[in-house]
Amino acid sequence: MIERMLTALPVYNEVDHVAEVLDEALRYSREVLVVDDGSTDGTSAVLAARNDIQVVTHPENRGYGAAVRSAFEYAAAGSYDVLVTIDCDGQHEPQRIPRFIEACAQADVVSGSRYLQRFRGDSRPPDDRRRINRLITEELNQRLGLRLTDAFCGFKAYRVPAVAQIELTETGYAMPLEFWGRAAELGLRIVELPVPLIYLDERRSFGGSLDQAEVRLDVYRQVLRKALGTRPHFAAVSCSCSAAP
Repeated sequence: MIERMLTALPVYNEVDHVAEVLDEALRYSREVLVVDDGSTDGTSAVLAARNDIQVVTHPENRGYGAAVRSAFEYAAAGSYDVLVTIDCDGQHEPQRIPRFIEACAQADVVSGSRYLQRFRGDSRPPDDRRRINRLITEELNQRLGLRLTDAFCGFKAYRVPAVAQIELTETGYAMPLEFWGRAAELGLRIVELPVPLIYLDERRSFGGSLDQAEVRLDVYRQVLRKALGTRPHFAAVSCSCSAAP
């Protein structure tokens, strides 16, 4: 039975979006956590002025993966049943949170997919991001026996006792690749739910040389090889990639 749930938002320099996204998230989640990953643009002041959220602060920027790991640790320490993660840049729709929680009744990990179903008004993804996502997703599926359609979507719901077993070391944007390897190794039940494909007009940076597509692809493959090592295929993994009814 799902009794306690928490929605967490990893945040780094999102002063233009954070207040609006939090207001919307609180409409669908009683408890909301923000992991402020060393913001320097005024985001921290916006968070400090609120009394309706919980905040974990990294004194300096540690990376997306490190922020998600902090959310995992917070949820486990607080004995929550389900943790939902959404991004804070306006690309995820908080009104979909209840559907993700509902799906956790039958799965350990519910992962959003921007490519499982088309929605009216979907954005066109940057060509390099779509290509890299497709290549890495195909490699994950081949190596792990999964049937994912989107390896990188940050909109997820996790059964906290299941993911509490997972130890992660990646601190950056490649963390999901390590996560999928560990989830497959543990035989976690995985389901995908469709979410709209929303890209904002503003330019987003992965940081330094990672803004170069081929460098980023190479880094992702290195992380994937490190995470999987010589492990065999995990053909017994339960993964159902289906659209919400």
